[in-house]
Amino acid sequence: MGYSILPDLATEILVPLAAVVGIAFSLLQWSLVSKVKLSPEKSSEEGSGKNGGPSDYLIEEEEGLNDHNVVVKCAEIQNAISEGATSFLFTEYKYVTIFMVIFAALIFVFLGSVEGFSTKPQPCTYNKDKYCKPALATAIFSTVSFLLGAVTSLISGFLGMKIATFANARTTLEARKGVGKAFITAFRSGAVMGFLLAANGLLVLYIAINLFKIYYGDDWEGLFEAITGYGLGGSSMALFGRVGGGIYTKAADVGADLVGKVERNIPEDDPRNPAVIADNVGDNVGDIAGMGSDLFGSYAESSCAALVVASISSFGINHDLTGMLYPLLISSMGIIVCLITTLFATDFFEIKDVKEIEPGLKKQLIISTVLMTIGIAIVSWIALPSSFTIFNFGVQKTVKNWELFFCVAIGLWAGLVIGFVTEYYTSNAYSPVQDVADSCRTGAATNVIFGLALGYKSVIIPIFAIAVSIFVSFSFAAMYGIAVAALGMLSTIATGLAIDAYGPISDNAGGIAEMAGMSHRIRERTDALDAAGNTTAAIGKGFAIGSAALVSLALFGAFVSRAAISTVDVLTPKVFIGLIVGAMLPYWFSAMTMKSVGSAALKMVEEVRRQFNTIPGLMEGTTKPDYATCVKISTDASIKEMIPPGALVMLTPLIVGILFGVETLSGVLAGSLVSGVQIAISASNTGGAWDNAKKYIEAGASEHARTLGPKGSDPHKAAVIGDTIGDPLKDTSGPSLNILIKLMAVESLVFAPFFATHGGILFKYL
Repeated sequence: MGYSILPDLATEILVPLAAVVGIAFSLLQWSLVSKVKLSPEKSSEEGSGKNGGPSDYLIEEEEGLNDHNVVVKCAEIQNAISEGATSFLFTEYKYVTIFMVIFAALIFVFLGSVEGFSTKPQPCTYNKDKYCKPALATAIFSTVSFLLGAVTSLISGFLGMKIATFANARTTLEARKGVGKAFITAFRSGAVMGFLLAANGLLVLYIAINLFKIYYGDDWEGLFEAITGYGLGGSSMALFGRVGGGIYTKAADVGADLVGKVERNIPEDDPRNPAVIADNVGDNVGDIAGMGSDLFGSYAESSCAALVVASISSFGINHDLTGMLYPLLISSMGIIVCLITTLFATDFFEIKDVKEIEPGLKKQLIISTVLMTIGIAIVSWIALPSSFTIFNFGVQKTVKNWELFFCVAIGLWAGLVIGFVTEYYTSNAYSPVQDVADSCRTGAATNVIFGLALGYKSVIIPIFAIAVSIFVSFSFAAMYGIAVAALGMLSTIATGLAIDAYGPISDNAGGIAEMAGMSHRIRERTDALDAAGNTTAAIGKGFAIGSAALVSLALFGAFVSRAAISTVDVLTPKVFIGLIVGAMLPYWFSAMTMKSVGSAALKMVEEVRRQFNTIPGLMEGTTKPDYATCVKISTDASIKEMIPPGALVMLTPLIVGILFGVETLSGVLAGSLVSGVQIAISASNTGGAWDNAKKYIEAGASEHARTLGPKGSDPHKAAVIGDTIGDPLKDTSGPSLNILIKLMAVESLVFAPFFATHGGILFKYL
């Protein structure tokens, strides 16, 4: 079989070193962002022309003597948004911690009871001639890794939110100097989150593996089975973060838009709107904290799926540590590649014009993908033997190192294809969104019809990209190939997150500019940043959904192997009933989340209307609205409403596995994967297209757009209604669905020993 070029000791140094470099780089970016001061004295000095450049002249020209007041206002608004977001996350985390403790206890009890809490060594699952550590050890270590994953996920979300609220007002203030300065501040802030999350995820997983190894020793099969809890912890927290944050942000957004824009004809983010602070808080808790936890969960699960399969392949059998940690080496290379890529956006090329923003962000995707392809080739050459075997449903399949390179590379390039197709369907620079905007001439109904059609059509190419990557990677390296293809798609996670987080930061920056009463030109700049951010957010969701499909399929394969199912035959009734019920679950879940947003938005609309009708001087701007009540409505609604969808996802595998057994559960997993991916892509792209159709009309950048505008015209009002309908689709239901399909698969894998031993109660006694 041969040996890898890279010695084990070098692997043990390189993986944590890459993580430390990632953390150091994120702290460097943080320090650069913090140089933009929120204190009026410093800002006034900057505006006094000490550099003598044209950018300083711009500040004087636009802000004049009001510069001091503007900075104070920006600082006040930022503080209110930060406090609201922190307060919500702490409230959410209290409830989530209770769930975490209960579920950890369930993992321990279920897995420990597989062998009656025995402390005696047991015959190994895949090699009965050898003895492995007792089931009780798997129960204890799976519980510990679940808690590790959960805590890391919560910290990822919280840090992301803190960074975003730190950067939003700073981006607004930099917009006075030009769009380029504002872009760099927003992008650097996104990079802080991206690198912190990627490096933390890698480092915690690496430390957990090494600590577990002290007990497990040569029993790598048991060690990496216990590590799967890390992915389960990450994704279960992400589910509550995405659903809770999504309900919060969209309840506020819908309430603010419907009453503010449509009924009262006031601008977006107008300080007179009572829901405006809640809306801006929502961007941070949903789009930032929720998304951070989500992508961390995907990363953790794809790593765990690959490690589980590798542990029962030649890497695990021969105790080849470098080959075993190939997934972690890919992630390490990803951090270094993303670091170089980020410098292209912040140091090598300067954005000088509004039109350069979106191409600049697209270049990030292309550069990171090209460089990562070279990086994967290097890692595959030095870390893998020239040939090795991979476990393939009971048999060992011989694989060459260049075949594994293609598996990772096709996942990486499939991600880029999904990203660009998503951009084509959601950016207002292309005809699909312009057609949706044009349909607003005849009212909201035609806008809705065109938007839905666009969403359905946008599914076609991403599904083909996912299908091709599945076929190629499975042909080369079985289920391990699919797991590393998912890892390939997520290998540039630091850049992906930087681009994704840039969007909500820019959105907040625009809101702060409006609330601080800054000039129209500055609002135009922040709007341009925000429009590009909407598209990049849609691209980020495309990546998350595509990787979720590959991850859940890899986890599904690991579950089928662990549960000792020889074949999944859809013609058997046990499997088919699971298949059809599984395909229904994403619809049930979407119904719950959409209704939750609708109910919360209803309360928000009533409260905003009440304030406009009963508070004297509110419309005239002489009285401040009661922001706190709107924040409370969003918080209460999201905490209450996130529990039923979360329970549906977490309890389904347990109920199906215990009552109907592993074959029916395999059908449920396959069904939910197939239908969930389609709904998630169409929901995210429909919502993104409606949002950018509205922005296309508002910007009036082309002759066609000007015929539909200005703000307040009938086509614009129709576009706002479309955008409002799309809000829960693109920010609540769509992004949460990818967690549903991953989470059910990883949960089934973690509980597979229990289901295989004690599951299928109904079929046993019927």
